[in-house]
Amino acid sequence: MLRYVVGKALSASLVVLIVSLIGFLLVFAAGDPAVKAAGEAGSALDADKLRTFYGLDRPILQQYWTWLAGFARGDMGRSIYFDTPVAPVLLKAFAVTLRLGALAIAFALALGVPLGIAAAWKPDAWLDRIATVVALLGQAIPTFWLALMLVVVFSVQFNLLPTSGLDSWRGYVMPTVVLGLYSTPGLLRLTRAGMLEVLSSDYLRTARAMGIAIRTILFKYALRNAILPVVSLAAAQFGYILAGSVVVETVFAIDGAGRLAWQSILRSDLAMVQALIVCFSGLYIVLTFAADAANAWLDPKLRHAGTGR
Repeated sequence: MLRYVVGKALSASLVVLIVSLIGFLLVFAAGDPAVKAAGEAGSALDADKLRTFYGLDRPILQQYWTWLAGFARGDMGRSIYFDTPVAPVLLKAFAVTLRLGALAIAFALALGVPLGIAAAWKPDAWLDRIATVVALLGQAIPTFWLALMLVVVFSVQFNLLPTSGLDSWRGYVMPTVVLGLYSTPGLLRLTRAGMLEVLSSDYLRTARAMGIAIRTILFKYALRNAILPVVSLAAAQFGYILAGSVVVETVFAIDGAGRLAWQSILRSDLAMVQALIVCFSGLYIVLTFAADAANAWLDPKLRHAGTGR
């Protein structure tokens, strides 16, 4: 198990390094950051001063290694727009997005996995049809439209929930539902498909014929084998939620990392954009690594395959 985890960790570290280089170079591919930071009213002299102050006049690879070394020490550079170090602003925004994302994926799992299990236990029954409707609606409804409709109904019409901000637990309700429903269909369908496959196996048909309790069959035997792909998908969906939070955070005026990323791009805030790219990508890679480790713990065959035994 340890050898498997170390191997996966080294692979993940290499991917993070490659992504950091690509993300760093992509910012420069969009044009001269100094000119964009100077703005339309800025002169060429203003752009030159910014270029010198932020070290943008040095070779790109030299800038990258300097930036990477600083990033490893926790120094993510200095924001052009905020005129402060990037790290405190970014960490504060990421804390909000992580909290919101954790609630959203928990909501998606709490809704999708039980519905998937119930749908697989009795295919074509009324619960299966409800699960199909939930999956279709969750996949078909645009996130921004659902967010706006919830605001209209629960904030404007009935005044039950705040339209923006996260000042209390009530502020988390609508963003959590919107982001969670985005991930529910995939988790539901994968749980249902996995459970159907496992429940049709010979040993579980024998267990049902022997009169073993339904709860034992579903949760002790079937779910343990069917949950492996769901774990991987949940990690991926958590990453998608975090990366796609910009729409929800904008609609609900939440000062999270998604909204910060959008604003930083509009402001041509070079250092902030670079740090956000690395943090979002790195978090997604860490989540994938965690899912692999969890699957290896649940299924010994995976870790033996990873070590070549």
